[in-house]
This record gives sequence, structure tokens and C-alpha cells, in this order.
Amino acid sequence: MHGSSQTPARYSRHLEMHRTDRIGWLRASVLGANDGLISTASLVVGVAAAGAAPNAIIVSAVAGLLAGAMSMAAGEYVSVSSQSDTERADLEKERAELATDEHGERAELAGIYVGRGLDPELAARVADQLMAHDALGAHARDELGIHDFTAARPLQAALASAASFAVGAALPVLAVALIPRSGLVPSVVAMTLVLLAVLGALAARVGGASLAIGAGRVTFWGAVAMAVTAAAGALFGAVG
Repeated sequence: MHGSSQTPARYSRHLEMHRTDRIGWLRASVLGANDGLISTASLVVGVAAAGAAPNAIIVSAVAGLLAGAMSMAAGEYVSVSSQSDTERADLEKERAELATDEHGERAELAGIYVGRGLDPELAARVADQLMAHDALGAHARDELGIHDFTAARPLQAALASAASFAVGAALPVLAVALIPRSGLVPSVVAMTLVLLAVLGALAARVGGASLAIGAGRVTFWGAVAMAVTAAAGALFGAVG
């Protein structure tokens, strides 16, 4: 027996999590952690290959951690702020058009729905109802492609990038502090490759991609980065 106060099943709200809900912070976090790990490990390997003393290696690693974290935060903030400014300008333009030409904007919205497969009559009714409910929101979503879960959040992206970079970079720094100089380079290389594979697989798992591909591509480029810096460090060490 169904009570009259119950909401029909076809109208009940279906709540589910999608991977796109976390794309903003996930991208910044994964990028920051990978960058922190690769750049700091490469720095350690390069300086060590040049024959530097242990104290010089750890100072270089800590400096790389701090500079990299600040650089990531600043770069991400500026980049995402530019996106946010563009979105804000588009919304202001749309708000002005709605105020001066509501009929034209309604027809434009209906045309979008026709293009997506609705017949003109139904598209017009949908546009009418959405315009009555939230005209700017409807145009932001369906005309401009601006959604809540993809909207630019500069501060969030900057903090996520800086924090994740610092976490990734802290591991090579700890390795320098704990591992004897004689075994430092092979230990840092091995640790970095394993951690990069884990990070790549984790990012792929959260994003719904192949674990092997996600782990393989980030590990490959990490190995290339450390090989290049090791070669440069050995070259300059030999010259010096």
C-alpha cells in the first residue's frame, strides 16, 4: 500500500557519485604529487651524480621542495584564475543578454535542445520551464558548458597543488636524510619508480582508466627525467 505523501519512484532523486565530480582537485593533486616526486628525486640524483657532499644534497632537496611547492601553487592559481575570469565574463554577458533579449535567449536555448534530439515543441516547453526556474543557470550549463563540478576554483587548485607537491617531494628529502651516501642514487631511483607506479595506478583507478597504462606512462617519464639529470650531474661533476 502506498501512502499519498510518498514521492513516486519516477520522481525520486537519484544520487550517485561520478568521476567528473572530483576532476578538478584530482588533476591538481595528482599533478602536484607526481611533479614533486619526479623533480625532487631528479634533483637529488643529479646533484649526487655530480659528486656533491651529503649536506649539499639535502639542502638542494629541501630548497627544491619549497621552491617547487610555491611555484606549483602560484602557477595553478594564476592558470585557474584566468579560467575563472573567463567564466565570470561569460556569465555576465549572458546575464545582460537575458535582461535585454529574453525571447531570443529562450529560442536559443530551445535550439540547443533541438540539436540534442528533442522535437521543437518539446524543446520549447523544456526551455520555458528551465528559464522560469533558473534562466542563467540553464544557459550557463547548456550554452556555455559551465557546471558546478567543473567550475574553476583557483584557491582550491593552488592549495591542492602545493600540498601534494610537498608530499611527493618529501619522500626524496627523507631518503637523502636516512640513506647513506654510497647507496643514495640507486635507492632514490628505485623508490621513485615504485612510488610513481603506485601514483599512476591510483590516479588511473580513481579516473576509471587502465591501471597498467596509468602506471607505465608516469614511470617512464620519471625514469627519463632522472636519467637526464643524472647524466647532466655526472657531466658537470667530471668537468668540475
